[in-house]
Amino acid sequence: MKKIAVLALALALAASVGLAGCGQKQEPAAEPAAPETPALSGTINIQGSDTMVNLATAWAEKFMDENPDVEVSVQGGGSGTGIAALINGTVDFADASREMKEEEIAEAKSKGIQPVEHKVAIDGIAVIVNKANPVEGLTHEQLGKIFRGEITNWKDVGGPDKPIVLLSRDSSSGTYEYFKEAVVGKDKEYAKTAKLLPSNQAIVDEVKANDAGIGYVGLGYVSDDVKVVAVDGVKASVETAKDGSYPIARYLYMYSNGEVSGLLKAYLDWVTGSEGQALVADEGFVPLQ
Repeated sequence: MKKIAVLALALALAASVGLAGCGQKQEPAAEPAAPETPALSGTINIQGSDTMVNLATAWAEKFMDENPDVEVSVQGGGSGTGIAALINGTVDFADASREMKEEEIAEAKSKGIQPVEHKVAIDGIAVIVNKANPVEGLTHEQLGKIFRGEITNWKDVGGPDKPIVLLSRDSSSGTYEYFKEAVVGKDKEYAKTAKLLPSNQAIVDEVKANDAGIGYVGLGYVSDDVKVVAVDGVKASVETAKDGSYPIARYLYMYSNGEVSGLLKAYLDWVTGSEGQALVADEGFVPLQ
């Protein structure tokens, strides 16, 4: 009888231990930690458009703040200069305020460079005059005639009896090329009297100082020191460039050698993403979306 009692007691203890075990909360197995994204490092060399140089510098500085092991070098000099550097293989990106020409693409390919175009922002080209000039607007046709040298006095477009002083970007500028095609005429030439200047800011400074001057600059360079003239009744602004109502607007580009990867892709994705496009707006240009 004692053996039976001892066996029953052992079975009861075992059952109670089993029930206690069933009542315990099972802790889930810890998930493996996600692998850390490797920190970006390396150097990016960019050269080109003077219109884009302030924007490109703002992009570079912000990206380097967020990625301390990355060095982004930005130089201006004009779209043509940047494209030439890409063709010669000395830069990672060429900034351009115009599309590459067929002959530039052919030359690049002859040197083993495969240009790939990336749209990074939108710009309107503002026509500016001195604040003392009473002219508020011009038609597209009048503007073309002025820059071709066919209209030479402000009185012929509602202004004072003064010779018009033409101010243009130099021929290495993508803005020069675009304005020639869009306003002067693809098969026409700028007036020989046009004063060619090396930068947007130089045009702003000259128009500010000369009450007979007229020039054109990227939206990001418009300031209270000059007056924006309407073209066909519409003034250049972020809003009118974005909605397509302003007739002299264009994309801004970055060109690479082939499809980008690694650090270059990370940078381009950042430029065209929310942070980069916020800086586009901050610099007075038009974001892609």
